[in-house]
Amino acid sequence: MILHSYFRSSAAFRVRIALNIKGVEYAIHPVHLLNNGGEQHSTTFQQLNPHELVPVLEHAEHRINQSLAIIDYLEMLIPSPSLLPSDLFSNIAARAFALSICCDIHPINNLRVLQKLKKNHGFSENDTEQWIQHWVIKGFSALEKQLTEHRFCFSGSPSIADICLIPQVYNAIRFNVDIAQYTKIQSVYETCMQREEFIVASPENQPDFPGNKQ
Repeated sequence: MILHSYFRSSAAFRVRIALNIKGVEYAIHPVHLLNNGGEQHSTTFQQLNPHELVPVLEHAEHRINQSLAIIDYLEMLIPSPSLLPSDLFSNIAARAFALSICCDIHPINNLRVLQKLKKNHGFSENDTEQWIQHWVIKGFSALEKQLTEHRFCFSGSPSIADICLIPQVYNAIRFNVDIAQYTKIQSVYETCMQREEFIVASPENQPDFPGNKQ
């Protein structure tokens, strides 16, 4: 498998975690979202994904975009270990939790939105950070109430909920959100970040992270 990825992309981070949990061997093809105006806008990349977004997973003749679709594909292709809790209601809760992150928090803090705010609405770096903090805090305040007392979000092992939460927490810390106020989220984050699958997927361990040798 080939994963077209950017080290700092939350969506690509999710897929890297899922691939690692599934034990899949894959190659990273970096797509720098800032160099030369963004490599995702190149004609070559548009042939992979007309939406001009990462990640894209190539497997055999298939090219799959959207992180949740890729994770679903991996779950169907490699059922074990499962990325979904076995209990019906925990399963649905994990899916809803993941969707809250991927549909409600992440999109309005995505790179192209932030670039638009700066270019067309005069946002400074401080304005941008406050924008991100507002939506993360609003989202995390709700997510914190949904978490149970499990080591991970909804069960005794990582699920799609954890896969989506950890990159969002990573970015929240980057933009100076005080994670300590969300004790359950912080606990899950610390638990996950002790696991090899999450560590290897982290931005600083990617070949395109500044200073790393590709």
